[in-house]
Amino acid sequence: MNKEGVIESTLTTAPPEVVEGIDGAHDVKLTGVYDNVDANGHIIPTDEELETLPKVAGVMPWTSYLLCAVEFSERASYYGTTQVIQNFIRAPLPPGGNGAGAPARGTQQTAGALGKGTVIASAMSDAFTFLAYALPIFGGWVADAKLGRFKTIVIGVAICGLAHIILVISAIPSVLQGGHAIGPFALGLYMLSVGAALFKPNIAPTVLDQNPHKKPHVVVQNGQRVIIDPEATSESVMLWFYLLINIGAFVGVGTSYLAKYVGFWSAYLIPGILYCLLPPLLYFLNHRLVKVKPGGSALTHFILVNWISLRKAGLRGFGRKGFFEHAKPSVLAASGDTRVVPWTDKFVDDVRRTMGACAIFLFFPIQQINDGGLGAAANAQSASLTSNGVPNDVISNFNPLAIICLIPIVNHIVYPLLRRFHIKFGPIRRMAFGFLIAAVGASGFAILQHFIYVTSPCGDHASTCEVGTGVSPLSLWLNAIPIAVTAFSEVFVNITAYGVAYSRSPKEMRGFVMALSLFMTAISTAISLATADAIQDPNLVWVFAAPAVIGFISAFVFYFLFRHLDNEDFFVEAEDLAAPQTANNQSAVIRDEEKDGSSLEEKGSPKNAVTEL
Repeated sequence: MNKEGVIESTLTTAPPEVVEGIDGAHDVKLTGVYDNVDANGHIIPTDEELETLPKVAGVMPWTSYLLCAVEFSERASYYGTTQVIQNFIRAPLPPGGNGAGAPARGTQQTAGALGKGTVIASAMSDAFTFLAYALPIFGGWVADAKLGRFKTIVIGVAICGLAHIILVISAIPSVLQGGHAIGPFALGLYMLSVGAALFKPNIAPTVLDQNPHKKPHVVVQNGQRVIIDPEATSESVMLWFYLLINIGAFVGVGTSYLAKYVGFWSAYLIPGILYCLLPPLLYFLNHRLVKVKPGGSALTHFILVNWISLRKAGLRGFGRKGFFEHAKPSVLAASGDTRVVPWTDKFVDDVRRTMGACAIFLFFPIQQINDGGLGAAANAQSASLTSNGVPNDVISNFNPLAIICLIPIVNHIVYPLLRRFHIKFGPIRRMAFGFLIAAVGASGFAILQHFIYVTSPCGDHASTCEVGTGVSPLSLWLNAIPIAVTAFSEVFVNITAYGVAYSRSPKEMRGFVMALSLFMTAISTAISLATADAIQDPNLVWVFAAPAVIGFISAFVFYFLFRHLDNEDFFVEAEDLAAPQTANNQSAVIRDEEKDGSSLEEKGSPKNAVTEL
């Protein structure tokens, strides 16, 4: 290194020397002088390189994929249980059934237990979903401010484990036949929502905490100079994360058949057994993860920054450019304000970015309503179709099936091709595209419901029909088409939301901001609760059609309002910015990841088969 802090190496015209590394990987000894090296030895790309070099996803540590397995286990148990609760609540014990909720073989009846009807089924299931997605506000806060994300996850796992036991008890045949199931069922169901609320807002940020690629940097990969892109890296691991969520959701196929042919006790037992994978996985990961310490007062500072900005700029200034500048320490000092504030100018910029993310999330409820319909509408629709022995609730598993099929295509073909041809498909474009797809799928639900009313023996009272077979001659499998279409929207909206919530918030508030994203599901559920009385015949066509129309309009409004955010950096953290080099890190070969001797707990992964320039 010379006196100006520039890494030097010997210039030569000979072919680069190959140095074998781990598992056949190799570093290429490159030559040249670089004056744009950050504190970690990463080569910062120039503006020209950012425009011309291909961007690729970096290598994530293996611990991040084990955390994805943790998410798989939790979601498998969650969806395996919740898949059957609509029928458990809505339908009575079938006449001639086995007394455990399963109907007699060869009938068109669905499994049932409590017999509370569509309205109560919608209300109870929506209340459960509302709590599961509203309480994460508390789960994210307690993790960020008090306990840390990992400890909060462990507590949530313990609560959910107890909930699974109680749900199995509620579905024992003697409890069902004695009319005593509603109490333990409700207790177990809402305990499950509390545990999920502690787990869900913290698991995705913990996965992304393992990402070692905080800023774009130039490397050589397979002999070609490329840019390791933090956004592409996070998007890639989140695609795997969401893939495993939906593989876990397929447990619902098994529990639907168990409820129909064995009984609900078995449908609740299998998810509980799967849940037993979580304690050993978490114990193994405990000392191998990169953990962010709780930030204590970060949320308080966040609120104060908003309060000071609002006081100085007024309501008219809210949302306008420069609104948050009033809370910056440098601006306060320049204006003669003598107060001492415990945050930095950068923290105020982070608050601005976080508030931008919160505004983005406000558009999510309409997409979530289109992705499956209001309340129990989709369940009522599927119950009105000819099933020929297929459980009506199993058809909803075309949602995860479609996602499982699409994610590898998007991850390995679509996104790499877009990056190769320098086509910017940023988070705002992805989400707007997802909103449009969801609206198309909801239109499909409305069209199918119209034809159900036309062909049902009971006309526009199809969901409660008892004339003849009681169902439309249309096949249940037609319901899979709009379900699969709306599922595609999740790949572009839900997965992108993880990265937006993580990258646009201070590191001490990422659980809380993720919870705000999840809270949008609570809002969509609250809308379902408010409209529960209308979610019945003969209104079901409009229950699907009205949100579809709103969804089409909101997609264009969303893109118009937020399209400029596609040009912002993915990560902006002070500790990730370039810093002066020291003699200790000069090298002709600068490795992409950890230096020799780094501990697993510091970095979480072995050396990569990627060469730093």
